[in-house]
Amino acid sequence: MPSLRKNRIVSAYIGSDKIRIMMKLPDNVISLMKKVATAGGEIYVVGGAVRDMLMGREVKDWDLTTNLTPEEIQKIFPKNSFYNNLYGMVGVVVDKQVFEVTTFRTENEYDDNRHPTKVAWGKSLEEDVQRRDFTINSMAMDAKGQIFDHYEGEKDLKLKIIKTVGNADERFGEDALRMLRAIRIATQIGFLIEENTFESIRKNADKIQNISGERIREELFLILQSQYATDGIKLLKNSGLLKEIMPEILLGVDMEQKGHHVYDVWTHSLEALRNCESDDPITRLATLLHDVGKPASMRIINGERTFHNHEIIGSRIAQKIGKRLKFSNKELDKLFKLIRWHMFTVDDVQTDKAVRRFIRNVTPEYLDDMITLRRSDRIGSGAKETSWRWELFKQRLVEVQKQPFAITDLKINGEDVMKTLNIKPSRKVGEVLKEIFAKVEENPSLNDRELLLKLLEEQN
Repeated sequence: MPSLRKNRIVSAYIGSDKIRIMMKLPDNVISLMKKVATAGGEIYVVGGAVRDMLMGREVKDWDLTTNLTPEEIQKIFPKNSFYNNLYGMVGVVVDKQVFEVTTFRTENEYDDNRHPTKVAWGKSLEEDVQRRDFTINSMAMDAKGQIFDHYEGEKDLKLKIIKTVGNADERFGEDALRMLRAIRIATQIGFLIEENTFESIRKNADKIQNISGERIREELFLILQSQYATDGIKLLKNSGLLKEIMPEILLGVDMEQKGHHVYDVWTHSLEALRNCESDDPITRLATLLHDVGKPASMRIINGERTFHNHEIIGSRIAQKIGKRLKFSNKELDKLFKLIRWHMFTVDDVQTDKAVRRFIRNVTPEYLDDMITLRRSDRIGSGAKETSWRWELFKQRLVEVQKQPFAITDLKINGEDVMKTLNIKPSRKVGEVLKEIFAKVEENPSLNDRELLLKLLEEQN
């Protein structure tokens, strides 16, 4: 787990332990806040931005809260703001950067574990932060850099724990997505989840079913892309959330394997993810799910477990998961192909034709991702990272792609076929090109225009 970086303190505590002078805000943030203050409003930076500043982390998203209404904010920024939601958030553009400015709010009942049935404007910062999710996200900062900490967020930051503001059951009942967010933040910054908060997640895990697949996918991707992704998946399992989101993968828990594997299917999948070098969430998810088909394919033959065709079964299971989480068609395609073809053979006697067929199945676009997955699979099995056969195969992948790879790579085209054979546009043109390509595939040196035209003439 990471340690807190030393903060650049401007001065020591002043008066109450709820307020202290901290780091200087960026100029464009200060500029925005000063305009609001000049118009008579209160405004504070809130949430993850304050947390990340205190940790010395880069702030990617700036959220601000104010006592002014959306209409009043838009009057201050008439040409560079937009407002199109029911929750009081105005987008303000300063120096080509969008800042979300939200009016103080109080929220009452929630009837769907996600959206409040009624939203009313609040009157104070303290009233606003009491509705926020976690203590480390409840701190606020004014334009001078003063920290306002009503729920001991800085204390929990130093303790490296994630704890809800107030009653955990109430917070998760208001918005069930907060349970996933707790795990996501923990994996991103390397914190522990406070005991009562985690127990509440376990108790309320089934409420995640009320959250849309899109929102779950967004949080899952962020967990997979985090520094502690494997620990995040373990937290999902131990909290009961994984059972609600991807129950299929849990069938591999305690399922032993033979051969080169030193772990059960579940542990192997976690270790593969731990060793995945890609930043792409689909590649990392494919790495986690690459053996998800093993439980369904498991058979006992001669006293030993086998998992024949688990990659075929697994690719179908992964597609069902992807559809449930509202993946795009391209994301589904990539997830399917990486799992479907991950059991490729690395053999020094493979023909170039076999290697090209493998590349076509995976598609050249996903080839690097497949190599990354296979490397993760090897290490996650307890095997060495590489071997001479593996290195030779990777070299061949590069070399083979320099050869004719598809009919469009031929040095002749359909017009040449029609002219040479004196035929009109028809299915015959495609059939001839396919026959020619098959010959070139066997002997790439034939891909010379003059030679191919002679081959055509021979068919005349």
